[in-house]
Amino acid sequence: MAENGQHVNGTPSSSPAIVDGTSVLQPSPQPHAISADEIALYDRQIRLWGVKAQEKLRSANILLIGMKALANEVAKNLVLAGIGSLTILDDQLVTEDDLGSQFFISELHVGLNRAAAAISQVRTLNPRVALHADTDNILLKPPEFYAMFDMIIATDLDLAPLKIINSACRFVNKPFYAAGSHGFYGFIFADLISHDYVIQREKSNVPTQLKAETVTRTVVASNTKTENGKQIEMVAKRELYSPINLANTSPLQPEQISSWRRKLQVPPLLTCLRALWEFQSLAGRSIPTGSREDLEIFTTLATEKHKELQLPAETLRSEILRSFLQNVGSEIAPVTAFLGGQLAQDVINVLGRREQPIQNFLLIDSDDSKGPVYALHPIFPPLDGPIL
Repeated sequence: MAENGQHVNGTPSSSPAIVDGTSVLQPSPQPHAISADEIALYDRQIRLWGVKAQEKLRSANILLIGMKALANEVAKNLVLAGIGSLTILDDQLVTEDDLGSQFFISELHVGLNRAAAAISQVRTLNPRVALHADTDNILLKPPEFYAMFDMIIATDLDLAPLKIINSACRFVNKPFYAAGSHGFYGFIFADLISHDYVIQREKSNVPTQLKAETVTRTVVASNTKTENGKQIEMVAKRELYSPINLANTSPLQPEQISSWRRKLQVPPLLTCLRALWEFQSLAGRSIPTGSREDLEIFTTLATEKHKELQLPAETLRSEILRSFLQNVGSEIAPVTAFLGGQLAQDVINVLGRREQPIQNFLLIDSDDSKGPVYALHPIFPPLDGPIL
């Protein structure tokens, strides 16, 4: 087991450095050319996203914060995809409750650090990936700690630490994901700051214009190539993002509340998540108890958040609030598997700079089998305004 943030069971492909008195891990550079053995190993996924994207994956150094059921799924998918290095950070110990939802640990690990306990089983998935366990409290890490990673993923944390981590990532210009699961419900939040990516499509007769497509997305370049006798257009786009502290207080986009019918389509899960985060801030607890007082506080907060979002009162029914509160803090394997798969796939696409990434808040409501994505930003300028 690691003590004081020591990296354990890691391949010696990294060397420590001192940043402001803190020992951090500095990844050693890897060769860019992918080997024939790796091409054979990753043949199926290379057919999907190409050798260049796989090369970007194999050099990626990712930080995964938290190691509960959702993080298990994220780690599994990223390691199997062939990333270069994964650091798992968790300062909590394995409990008996963890055994029912996590597949990298066993009864022998109860009382041990979560990150350190999971490393050996994660390694069996793909020995080529360098793995490191960090047992520090994430809030004790300086902003410089995040600079060595290509991607930071924080799972199952309250809003307050998510704000701190997101701010630190922005300070060092690193993309950030947050995700959480609550029984049948869950979310993924993305703050990629500014992200460029390329989509490929068959070229049409209508020329592609370099202009804003939405308030966050702009077409910045367009090229063509010939493939199997067809003209393929490669369109480069840029997405702009907001940090989680702004997204959490931002309105829905005007078109999503432009009519009563569209308002009815917005799931109350967004309201419930905002109410939960406000409850955590006010009460100083992650999970509301079953007490009448907590229920009244949460109901009041949810009602306020629903009004702020300009959503109809009839969509925030008492049975919805009750169901959400009953699910808070619980883990259901099929939900975490789906949520973790979605998150890992988006990370892979972002690292390979292909396909449209999540912009910026994805909700999972297993009760209604819905997974809408909402772009939550503080300001929505007109699309015909100047492109900055």
